[in-house]
Amino acid sequence: MKNIELRQLINDKRIKFYEIAREIGIAPTTFTIWMRDELTDEKKEKVLSAIDSLID
Repeated sequence: MKNIELRQLINDKRIKFYEIAREIGIAPTTFTIWMRDELTDEKKEKVLSAIDSLID
């Protein structure tokens, strides 16, 4: 499984993939496809920023 640390963080914070996708400005299906492979540093930063926004 790819992006294990991110998946664990998302699970721990009880955030849904569609919420992150909405925060980034992409379709939920696109985010699911992103998570299939290891994210680039740029995409990882976007996801982490979205998570921070959602938990505040």
